Amino acid sequence: MPPHHPDDDAAYAERLARLQGRWWKRLLDVQLPYRWYLRKLQLGFVLDLGCGLGRSLINAGGNGVGVDVNPHAVRQARAHGLQAYDPEEFALTKWSRPGSFDSLILAHVVEHMRFDQAQTLLSTYLPLVKKGGTVVLITPQERGFASDATHVEMFEFASLQALLVNCNVRIQRCESFPFPRWMGHVFPHNESVVIGEHA
Repeated sequence: MPPHHPDDDAAYAERLARLQGRWWKRLLDVQLPYRWYLRKLQLGFVLDLGCGLGRSLINAGGNGVGVDVNPHAVRQARAHGLQAYDPEEFALTKWSRPGSFDSLILAHVVEHMRFDQAQTLLSTYLPLVKKGGTVVLITPQERGFASDATHVEMFEFASLQALLVNCNVRIQRCESFPFPRWMGHVFPHNESVVIGEHA
């Protein structure tokens, strides 16, 4: 991962925890649609790259390992009972070898970097995914992108597909979730999802 990632500080991890922990979000279980969506993909043993506090890993069933450059986020993910590491720690684990994972999730990460950095990140960790494994890229759409000052580059379907193709991942499908694509202009939690197969 880029050594000077903008999320690498305590304030960002605290902001994520504060936003995710609001009482009404817990009461309404706003993560239910996202949990349903990721579990429907049947991702098996997951590498959650840029895991943050572990939300995507939890939504995918918790069966996997998270990696993040933000040590504060890693500590909070571990506090939720998840296996999470910074890149240096992860490199020393038994999972840091080719074909360890059935799938890879890169959710709400690449918009924090330039395209070339995203390509380097994905190509570095992709060998850890089995051939034929699933790769899931998730990014915010316009309203969500504008909601965070640490976002660097807006990734549309075309740039997400290019990212996968450049890393030898076959495109399977592109989806706007949970609402149609036009909702991304008004709903901050609408996401662009591109799913591929590790060739």
